[in-house]
Amino acid sequence: MKVLVTGTAGFIGAALAHRLLARGDEVIGIDNLDPYYDVVLKRSRLARLAQPGFTDLRVSIQDRAAMAEVFANHRPQRVVNLAAQAGVRYSITNPLAYVESNLVGFANLLEGCRHHGVEHLVYASSSSVYGANRKMPFSVHDNVDHPLSLYAATKKTNELMAHTYSHLWQLPTTGLRFFTVYGPWGRPDMALFKFTRSILAGEPIDVYNHGKHRRDFTYIDDIVEGVIRVLDRLPAPNPGWDGNDPSTSLAPYRLYNIGNHHPVDLMRYIEVLEHCLGRDAEKRFLPLQEGDVPDTYADVEDLVRDVGFKPSTSVEIGVARFVAWYKEYYQQP
Repeated sequence: MKVLVTGTAGFIGAALAHRLLARGDEVIGIDNLDPYYDVVLKRSRLARLAQPGFTDLRVSIQDRAAMAEVFANHRPQRVVNLAAQAGVRYSITNPLAYVESNLVGFANLLEGCRHHGVEHLVYASSSSVYGANRKMPFSVHDNVDHPLSLYAATKKTNELMAHTYSHLWQLPTTGLRFFTVYGPWGRPDMALFKFTRSILAGEPIDVYNHGKHRRDFTYIDDIVEGVIRVLDRLPAPNPGWDGNDPSTSLAPYRLYNIGNHHPVDLMRYIEVLEHCLGRDAEKRFLPLQEGDVPDTYADVEDLVRDVGFKPSTSVEIGVARFVAWYKEYYQQP
């Protein structure tokens, strides 16, 4: 297939593009190399994709004219949107960046899909949409009407926007709620990356909520496998829909969680990292951060039922792989 992947210099986007190319798909990759974090790392990810079948475009999804040109010139069959302004805490101090990228940019993608006969739009949502929900595990069948950050609110809005296009123009759309993605080539603003850098530098690490977090840490390869399986399965209208289930519809629309469905205590996560690094961390315990949630836990029954895949990589395996990559990439002893 010819697949348009947005955010191909990003953590998940680069990993997905690599897998699609490996199985013989043609990938049209777009990224604007936003300096939210280290652009050198982003360029290194892109360098791994420089191979036959990959087209690398410098485009911002919020640029309406440029996005219209991408769709008109390249005519993708399917689209995966992984470009977004990420980060819960950054959204508190820079809200308009999220409006431009996550809302305006997503609208441009929907319009491109609508006007150019795209077969399937798959887009990244987030476990952050569950916000103040306390029912565990988090289920796509539950309402998510109490976001705790603007980032979460934009991801919930993406789901609503997608449903509108599925309903009005029969555009098949699937939203994927990712749960705490980690692994090689990861994001420097995420906990594992920051912890590793600080521990190796002999600096203290900030442990929020006094270490009482539980997270459904999900390894990057599991995320990519889930995305590909969903991409290959077009959502169909649900003729038995009763009007109460937000995960499906009379339109060709679906939502799925992609998580490891096995929450891990943050202190255990740190313990595994310490073991892999062979060093103990100096821990600075701090209160819960504004906009953050104490626990995440994914119900993945729908994903297993529909595409036959259940993420399963343990943190012991995943963290060890990240540390090996980090030491090689940054030439650490």
